[in-house]
Amino acid sequence: MGLHDGHREKMRERFLLGGLDSFADHEALELLLFYAIPRQDTNATAHRLLQRYGSLTGVLNAPAEDLQKVEGIGENAAVFLKLVPEFCRKAQLSGDGKETILNSTEKAGEYLIERFRGEREEVIYQLCLDRKGKLLACKRLAEGDADSAELNIRRLVENALLSSASAVLLAHNHPSGIALPSREDYVTTERVQQALKTVGVPLVDHIIVADEDFVSMADSGILTKTS
Repeated sequence: MGLHDGHREKMRERFLLGGLDSFADHEALELLLFYAIPRQDTNATAHRLLQRYGSLTGVLNAPAEDLQKVEGIGENAAVFLKLVPEFCRKAQLSGDGKETILNSTEKAGEYLIERFRGEREEVIYQLCLDRKGKLLACKRLAEGDADSAELNIRRLVENALLSSASAVLLAHNHPSGIALPSREDYVTTERVQQALKTVGVPLVDHIIVADEDFVSMADSGILTKTS
């Protein structure tokens, strides 16, 4: 048994018996790091991480390249720390089999804020809905640097037809942190609206997300103007 094996086993047993509620932040992070750093004192590393980033949230939101500047954190540990929140977010969005109903701007906005969380580049999503607003499919259409994500209109129309969508909601993020639509957003909205019209599927909204904020182009009257 190695120097730290007995301590690690006690920490694991403590977690299995009572969960993380009784753990201080540095202890919870220390335990997590057991599974990325097999033979090292992760207590000291956990303290260094919290000192640098201020909180568990700060640690998990830190860029992988910056995490590796902390003594004790290599590439594998950095990737592992980035994987944890992303995996939890993906599991949450999968909805464990429950239907996702996006029949209002508020519901769609809340769903999309979570969907875009952590994205550092511009990404475009297509949400295919049935007549009651049930989410049939959420397709990642494009990604790139801010204002450079190019939209494949043909693929968008095919997605709508293949999912038997009654309506489509388009969404993208502004990494700049400003949710107001740009001139390119107006042009894209009109292109998508006209393309979907040829197959009888309405574009019900184009939502732009920036951090914890969003703007609905339908609520703003822009979709009406481009029809």
